[in-house]
Amino acid sequence: MTPTDQTPTDPTPTDPTPTDPTPTDQTPTDPTPAPLTPRAHPAAAELLARAAELDRADPLAAYVDRFAPADGVSAYLDGNSLGRPLRDTAERLATFVREDWGTRLIRSWDEQWMELPLTLGDRIGELTLGAAPGQTVVADSTTVMLFKLMSAAVSLQPGRSEILIEAANFPTDRFVAEGVAAAHGLELRRLPSNALTGVSAAEVAEAVSERTALLVLNHIDYRSGAIADMRAITAAAHERGVLVLWDLCHSVGAIPIELDACGVDFAVGCTYKYLNGGPGAPAFGYVAAALQDRAEQPVWGWMGAGDVFGMRDAYAPATGMRRFLSGTPPVLGMVPMQGMLDLIEGAGIVGIRAKSLSLTGLALEAVDALLAPLGVSLLTPRAPEQRGGHVTVGHPRFQAIVQELWQIGVIPDFRHPDGIRIGLSPLSTSHSETVHGIIAIRDALS
Repeated sequence: MTPTDQTPTDPTPTDPTPTDPTPTDQTPTDPTPAPLTPRAHPAAAELLARAAELDRADPLAAYVDRFAPADGVSAYLDGNSLGRPLRDTAERLATFVREDWGTRLIRSWDEQWMELPLTLGDRIGELTLGAAPGQTVVADSTTVMLFKLMSAAVSLQPGRSEILIEAANFPTDRFVAEGVAAAHGLELRRLPSNALTGVSAAEVAEAVSERTALLVLNHIDYRSGAIADMRAITAAAHERGVLVLWDLCHSVGAIPIELDACGVDFAVGCTYKYLNGGPGAPAFGYVAAALQDRAEQPVWGWMGAGDVFGMRDAYAPATGMRRFLSGTPPVLGMVPMQGMLDLIEGAGIVGIRAKSLSLTGLALEAVDALLAPLGVSLLTPRAPEQRGGHVTVGHPRFQAIVQELWQIGVIPDFRHPDGIRIGLSPLSTSHSETVHGIIAIRDALS
């Protein structure tokens, strides 16, 4: 589900100008959503004016128009859960069906599909993960990739008897860790954490021991948006010989990540949030080069074999990241995210992070001015270097209010027991849309 020393507090994009911000075959639309009708409030007009000013100055503003408009939606605040499709996604899929599949047919396996999990993985690694080539593969769902890499990690640690996971980690991570621990006869121990700040390096250093085989953590807390200090935590675990697996689902594509520089062992991330791969898009897995030839994943399939078409009697794994494949790769599911990676390459991850900080900073101002007086609590760190791409606020009435908001085309999401997550995907969200959405939350509350 970035250490503070690797995320600049005021990053400046190195190449903020989009290479082709306006589709040539589409009529550009105003990225500002149709205005809502907020009840009179002295701060609302000021916030809307400030948002408009920030949009005019935003070097990435033109990217907003690269995403398909959604009829009846005035504020989409859930890009951290499911990213919007690009305008060209439908045509990209149609071209795939017409040409790659429809014309080249099975020849496309030899021409591109066999290598696509690795080449696409390398591109994700280069643009978003700080990972050298040959360490990232696009394969199965997040759940399956977590199972494969957790199993591989504990198999590398004979004699160690426990997996340590953050108690409030995303349910999938906890459930998979529970199953892996049971299968390997290990204890699953849960590390308590502060809901607002997440796990610290000092807490990890105190919790791990020579008994610990693997530590599993979210890079960004799926509830509060708090960023864990990847570099310091990984180092603290390594001091006790503990391997670390990071869940990057809420950080990939939103903030700079430095897997190689931080010495990370394993990582898994989804591609349907900030990489806009669409519902059910396949996940990626990262395994440090030094571990690959010793790591054995548990789902042996023909695509992970050393001789894929040899039809051998016994399984012998491929070298490198191909060994982490199992069955036939989900090629169709890899198509949409390729367009988003083009945008990320044009905008640059540093520029994307700068836009993210601008959006979440404005959201905090709006929360303070419009929601706090109504008893809404802030459940996200205020410090820029400690927060990711979403802002979470809490109120007892939010579960019912989210349903009301969806009916009027304002789309945040609800997290049990009382949280609204305001998810701000930097390339598809404007400052004005952000403020309009928060005004709608205030109107629904009041």
